Amino acid sequence: MSTAFAPESPEATITWNPTPEQVRSSRMADFARYSEVPAGRSLPDFHSLLDWSVTEVEAFWRSIQSYFDVIGEGFDTSEVLKEHVMPFASWFPGARVNFAENVLRHAHNPLLANEPAIYQVEEDGSHTVLSWVQLESQVASLAAIFKELGVERGDRIAAVLPNVPEAIIGLLAAASIGAVWTINSPDLSAEASIRRVKQLEPKVLVASDGYVFGGKEIDRREHTAEVEAGLPSLSATVLVRILDTQREPGVVSGKDVKRLAFDECVNKPHAPAYERVGFNDPLWILFSSGTTGEPKGIVHGHGGMVLDGLKNISLHQDIGPGDVYYVAANTSWMVWNTLVQNLLAGASVVTYAGSPKVTGKDHHFQIISDFGVTMFATGAAYLTMVEKAGIDPRAGRDFSALRSILSTGSPLPPSTWRWVHDAVKSDVHLGSDSGGTDICGGFLGSNPMEPVHLGYLQGPLLGVAVEAHDADGQPQIDQVGAMAVTKPLPSMPVMLWGDTDGSRYKSSYFTEGEGIWMHGDWITRTSSGEFIVHGRADATLNRQGVRIGPSDIYDALTDIEELSDYLVLGIEEDNGGYWMPLFVVLEDGVELDDALQQRICTTLRARTSARHVPDEIIVAPDIPVTHTMKRLEVPLKKFFSPQSAGREVNPDSVKNPDALAWFKEYAQQRSEAKE
Repeated sequence: MSTAFAPESPEATITWNPTPEQVRSSRMADFARYSEVPAGRSLPDFHSLLDWSVTEVEAFWRSIQSYFDVIGEGFDTSEVLKEHVMPFASWFPGARVNFAENVLRHAHNPLLANEPAIYQVEEDGSHTVLSWVQLESQVASLAAIFKELGVERGDRIAAVLPNVPEAIIGLLAAASIGAVWTINSPDLSAEASIRRVKQLEPKVLVASDGYVFGGKEIDRREHTAEVEAGLPSLSATVLVRILDTQREPGVVSGKDVKRLAFDECVNKPHAPAYERVGFNDPLWILFSSGTTGEPKGIVHGHGGMVLDGLKNISLHQDIGPGDVYYVAANTSWMVWNTLVQNLLAGASVVTYAGSPKVTGKDHHFQIISDFGVTMFATGAAYLTMVEKAGIDPRAGRDFSALRSILSTGSPLPPSTWRWVHDAVKSDVHLGSDSGGTDICGGFLGSNPMEPVHLGYLQGPLLGVAVEAHDADGQPQIDQVGAMAVTKPLPSMPVMLWGDTDGSRYKSSYFTEGEGIWMHGDWITRTSSGEFIVHGRADATLNRQGVRIGPSDIYDALTDIEELSDYLVLGIEEDNGGYWMPLFVVLEDGVELDDALQQRICTTLRARTSARHVPDEIIVAPDIPVTHTMKRLEVPLKKFFSPQSAGREVNPDSVKNPDALAWFKEYAQQRSEAKE
């Protein structure tokens, strides 16, 4: 979940600036006042608070636990950190906690109990509401069914579901009994889901009969049967009936699998019960994209997700009871998990599994208006799409409740950044976070106490000691370096699934040795404390010895309306040369003539530098992306690598495999032509 920008001078453009009253009334400022006494120091601003959080690590995280009154046992007597050196720093080893219990505590708040917890929205605008009391009741009922099916603490429950309330209920039900949850989106192939889930040996599958997208019913009963057949450990399936509530829950899989209907499972009253587990016990497993190898199962713990979720959502995003959070995230993307993290903070959430363009390219903005959304999270590509469409998203809509927009997943061009303030809301807090599946959260991002400068991330999140390292592992300022985190975080993975000796964990994140997490991004830390994220290190271009972020090129091309999409690669060739092609997808009816090629090159030279001008411009039918809409620069570079071992990419990890096939064929043809 990294973002990158082509920023302007911080002194030149402030896009959002909190008023003194907004700063004073923010949850982050209140937390600072709460923490000042035990900290024994004044924490009057964000930078002093950040400095304390990364120098007095144990005091900071204990303050997070006590400020939010995290439910559990043993916090008072447990040390915060048993082992300080990464990897495998041991947090609150004597404490016991349950993620679901801390989420559903809000069902017992008289001011929230009967208020909406989840708004479920359909493509036609109709919706249903689940109150906090109803949510806890359904979670308790499903949890009891899981236990009847033989699920015990530590067992895995897998789901293949769209972004619907049933997915949230399933997650919380699994967590409440100490089971481990994992979820995939139903638009992944059955093979892709099996590759991820089979290694976990789940006892129960939660799946749907289908989903609705773009006005069409997508039947997934055969898909569910195929997933069932590929999971020999499975003993039961709970089927969510989305397309036809009268349809029998059974699917034909050729296996002796017990099948139950989800709606019947959640309507059998049971008293809520929560099994408190070790702070570091597994809560859920997220998967890497698996584009060039087996998907990596990243295991996060109950306690880490409670503490980091509260810090990120309540303090940095300033979200709590009375707020409404909306993100139309694919369930395979870690951003979907922010729905339950916002519930953890006491906010209401909106679930929507439909098309973002069902009533027009600005359909998400209709949902924002209809449900009084206070915070909207989205991919940068969506905002740019609406901007390019020339639509006025405010027409006939009410954005008075909207306070913040979080853009993530890909670069947010400066033109789109300005457009949000011009066309959506002038005083909205538009920012961006950079983090990822690895920690199911952020390293860098927004805060409510400082101004936002165009193209810059405001700074690290509290507790994150982040530096830009040079080739010798030394921190540097105002220069591009490798992103390094030098202090442990409770959100770092408990382990990688199946990595019994920790070797894969270490080789994935600790390439500079113990104690320094290397995230794989190129970043710049400015002298003012802001950050620029240039992109993945293995996707960065190296032109004449100068590192170039692909996002610099993408940002510069945003205003060329004839281009629908683009991708740039840097290929080191056998002869010692360096080939930098730009692949472009053209809008309908457009040809790549000499005039358009010249305009592309002139634009890149003017808005970036001569080094950014490609060696060749090539028309492609589409740009391959992951299921979370990220360009596949690194796997595609391997197609063009002189070493044939780099040619394999898993098609089921790609949202548009036909585009992947085109690139593979093009690379082969180019290789043959050179022979």
